[in-house]
Amino acid sequence: MSQQQDILRDAMRRLNLTRDAFSERLGVRRRALDTWLLPADSGESRAMPEMVGKFVAEILQREALPASGADARPLGQRIAAEGRPHLLSVAQFNRDSLEDLFQVADVMQPIARRQKVSRVLEGAVLGSLFFEASTRTRVSFGAAFCRLGGTVCDTTGFTFSSMAKGESIYDTSRVMSGYVDALVVRHPEQGSVAEFARATNIPVINAGDGPGEHPSQAILDLYTIQREFSRMGKLVDGTHVAMVGDLKYGRTVHSLIRLLALYRGLKFTLIAPPSLEMPAYLVDLVARNGHVVEQTPSLEEGLRGADVVYATRIQKERFAGEEIEGYTPEFQVCKALVDRVCKPDTILMHPLPRDGRPGANDLSIDLNHDPRLAIFRQTDNGIPVRMALFAVLMGVEHQVARSMRDAGWRSPAHIGPDDAEFDGLD
Repeated sequence: MSQQQDILRDAMRRLNLTRDAFSERLGVRRRALDTWLLPADSGESRAMPEMVGKFVAEILQREALPASGADARPLGQRIAAEGRPHLLSVAQFNRDSLEDLFQVADVMQPIARRQKVSRVLEGAVLGSLFFEASTRTRVSFGAAFCRLGGTVCDTTGFTFSSMAKGESIYDTSRVMSGYVDALVVRHPEQGSVAEFARATNIPVINAGDGPGEHPSQAILDLYTIQREFSRMGKLVDGTHVAMVGDLKYGRTVHSLIRLLALYRGLKFTLIAPPSLEMPAYLVDLVARNGHVVEQTPSLEEGLRGADVVYATRIQKERFAGEEIEGYTPEFQVCKALVDRVCKPDTILMHPLPRDGRPGANDLSIDLNHDPRLAIFRQTDNGIPVRMALFAVLMGVEHQVARSMRDAGWRSPAHIGPDDAEFDGLD
């Protein structure tokens, strides 16, 4: 994807315009705009005229300026937790700060796509403390920090931790802060990452605290939805989101629904058996923000008309002797069901890992070749988003663009052999 595409998509997002409305605002045919937004290696891709690029810049300068009285502080200060550079909850964001973070993530894209290199965090060390099993999140955070020039010290599990010897969270956090420049923490107990943060002034990022929150996952999920919608000329405002599965213990959906509630006029269909329904306080919060919320145990009825289907797995590790009732193998998002009730442009998402075994009540692997499946684009987006979080919390976001140089190695045009054309790194 070229810089031209990033400029145009960012402009549409900041102006909150669909492709049709944006092409009309520019005074060009929709078809012309479509060709400017195609991947650079597409046979139908066209270069945007220099005059149009200048016009886009003028429109943004004139129409996308912060509203009068808007908070002009650096983004890191605006999203701070009690005045410190931590990311503990999605509640730290409003819509403006989210959009500003997404602009930083867009700047990171050439680095995340292995086209450019930056060393703005050279010499910085990340402490990665995962007291709960993780593969994707732990590696994603580590890769994001390394791609900005930093290094990572990893530790996983309670067994190899001093906390197994009775050390307090406060002591562990304070000691680690003397060794590293930022901490990413996952812990099985809700609220525990906030305890780590209270003991230090270095940045602490919540990578999941039990059934509580997973803020960076929700941010990358929303970033993915915006990029997918931009490709299709749609807006997040007014969209229909279906959330499926374990909505009681799934911390990813707890964070995501709160972020989506910052937008306007959404419809949420929450699909789960009674024993796994979304917590009532979250349903109330979303409804108070003026959104439509429907709850149903019927997968087929709940998926109809959805623009986004967000499936989750059963969080078995969160159960304390509870029985799962009504969650049968028929509760599976499979290709036959999607083809029958979903739209051709529905986006299928999942925070992963998904249970790919036959008969599993999860997002089926028979959708792997369906272009609506966005789970790998979703995981790929985790790198620029987490790079943006590190850069903002460590105060280097404005240094990244001018620090870039070309990567010295050759990367594949597509990471996976089955990736769709718009999954390419270019």
